[in-house]
Amino acid sequence: MTLKKIIYPFLLITIIISQLACNSTGTDSEVTDDNADIPVDEIEDTIVTNSNINWENWYLSVPINSGSGKATSIGYEDIINDRLTAEESKYFYENEDGSYTMWTQFTGYTTSGLSELGDKYCRTELREYWKGNQDTDDNWSMTTGVHILETTLQVDFVEGNGRTIVAQIHGKASDGITGDPATVKIRWNSGTIQIDHYTKPDNDEAWTSNYDEKLDFGQVDNEIFTFKIKIENGKLFCALSCEEKGIDIDYTEIYDYVGNGYVHENYFKTGNYYGWNDDYEKAAQVVLYKVKTEHSL
Repeated sequence: MTLKKIIYPFLLITIIISQLACNSTGTDSEVTDDNADIPVDEIEDTIVTNSNINWENWYLSVPINSGSGKATSIGYEDIINDRLTAEESKYFYENEDGSYTMWTQFTGYTTSGLSELGDKYCRTELREYWKGNQDTDDNWSMTTGVHILETTLQVDFVEGNGRTIVAQIHGKASDGITGDPATVKIRWNSGTIQIDHYTKPDNDEAWTSNYDEKLDFGQVDNEIFTFKIKIENGKLFCALSCEEKGIDIDYTEIYDYVGNGYVHENYFKTGNYYGWNDDYEKAAQVVLYKVKTEHSL
C-alpha cells in the first residue's frame, strides 16, 4: 500500500470533522437552551407537570410518622418537583404514562394520630383545597352552587377484606356544628363500586355512619373507571363509566342533603383509604390517572 493511499483517507476525515465543528459553533446553526439564564437552584421549579391534575388544589397524606405521631402531609410543591423522600415514594410515585400509584398498608399512623391494630385506618389519599389556598379552612358549602369531583382510577389489588375507599365528600367540623362526617364514601369493595352515604340522624344527633346507607353502583373489577360526584341544589348525584365493562351510568340522584338539614362545609378526597387494620402486612394499591374538580357559586 502506498503512502498516498494511507494519508488521503485520514485527511478527508479530518476535513469533515473540522467542518462539523465549525457548523456547531457558527451563527447559522445556533443551539439555544431554554434554561440557560435560569439559576441552577431554580431550574427544578420549571418542571412541566401532569396536566390531568391541578396540584395546587390538593395535598397528599401518607401513613408515615410526621414526627408528631400523625400521618405525613405532603404539599404540591414537593410532588411536582419530585422531592418526596425514599420512604414517601414507596407510597406514592409517578408512572411512565403520567399516572400515579397510591400504595398503602396499615402502619398505625393516621391523620388523627397513632392507632393500634383494629382501631382506625391508614391511607394514601389526596385532600382538596378547592380555592388552591393550601388552607384546611378552605372548604365549600352544599347550600350554594354546583360542586363536582371527577376521578379516574384503577384498583390493582386490595388484600385482606377487599375494601378501599377511592373518593369522598368529607364534612368539616365548625363552630356550632357537631361532628366531622365522612359524608359520602365511594368504596371499591371486591370489584364493586359502592356508594356509602350518611343520611339524616335522629333527634338532631351528629351526622355519623350510624345512619349510613349503601348502594352498589357497578362492577368494575380491576379495570380503569371514572367516578363522578356532583352536589347541585343541595342534592348528591353520582355517575360511573368503565369502558372495559360497558358501564356508562349518567348522573343519578342519590340523596337530598340540604333538604334534610345538612349544614357542614366540605372538601373532596380521592385515593386509597384502605379498610384494613388487622395486621401490618397486607396492602392495597390504586392507580390515579386523572382528577379534577369544578365549583360554581
